[in-house]
Amino acid sequence: MRFLVTGGAGFIGSHLSEKLIGDGHYVVCIDNFNDYYDPKVKRQNISELLDHDRYTLIEADILDTDRIDSAYSRFRFDAIVHLAARAGVRPSLQQPLLYEKVNIEGTMHLLDAAVRHDVAAFVMASSSSVYGNNKKVPFSESDSVDHPISPYAATKKACELIGYTYHHLYGLPVTCLRFFTVYGPRQRPDMAITKFTRSIARGEPIPVYGDGTSRRDYTYISDIIDGIMRAIDNCRGYHVYNLGESHTIELQALIGLIERALGIKAHIDRQPDQPGDVRITYADITRAKSELGYNPHVGIEEGILNYVEWFRQQNGIED
Repeated sequence: MRFLVTGGAGFIGSHLSEKLIGDGHYVVCIDNFNDYYDPKVKRQNISELLDHDRYTLIEADILDTDRIDSAYSRFRFDAIVHLAARAGVRPSLQQPLLYEKVNIEGTMHLLDAAVRHDVAAFVMASSSSVYGNNKKVPFSESDSVDHPISPYAATKKACELIGYTYHHLYGLPVTCLRFFTVYGPRQRPDMAITKFTRSIARGEPIPVYGDGTSRRDYTYISDIIDGIMRAIDNCRGYHVYNLGESHTIELQALIGLIERALGIKAHIDRQPDQPGDVRITYADITRAKSELGYNPHVGIEEGILNYVEWFRQQNGIED
């Protein structure tokens, strides 16, 4: 099969591309290597893929309709996995119009092209942030998501709705995956686990927003990739699925796991709660288990050990 993976040089996209190629598929990566974080990080993510004969990199923006249409015409994709987005809750408060343009308009360009070129499956990344400060936990796909508390979350909900519209009007099979805080090797440098690990290893203080009791459902990268693959195989009709680990951990306990894995005590810099941050994320994965056979295997304790081991190797740090 021929796959288009948008945002394919990023954290999740590069892992997915490796999996698809390993399974014998052809992958076209579209990525614009924007300055949200150092583009060198993304280039390193895909450095081992570039010479593969079943991998093509197209450096383009999903807002460039001509480049998008040209790629669809040239490769005649069997499926689209749309991971490209302007990421991050807090930055979206400073640049809401940029988030609206990239995340919503960019997604519509890809959906339009998928309809015109008769693509058989469209799988897109959504986010646990759509649940906002949902009082009911764990979060279920049937819960109301009418109260997002950041522009980023609002754009992700909008993309789910637009995906449904394209399915309703044109019969395009669309699956939306609500990711719950994905982590592991190559995690984005702006994410908490990456920042905490880097700062603790350097002896630098780590900013902790709030009292440290906020909770997150952290999902290891291999489990997310498994969920995406299952979603691709079952992309029929219109569906929304939570992909999480379905366990939560307090922020202060997470820091403790990183401290023990590194063997270094953290220096905490207490900061006030941040606008747009939610108190808890917690995935009900009953639907994904039942309909996709999704079953995460890597708990947070094992996942942090795996991540820190990778971090040590990348930075030449001995145990």
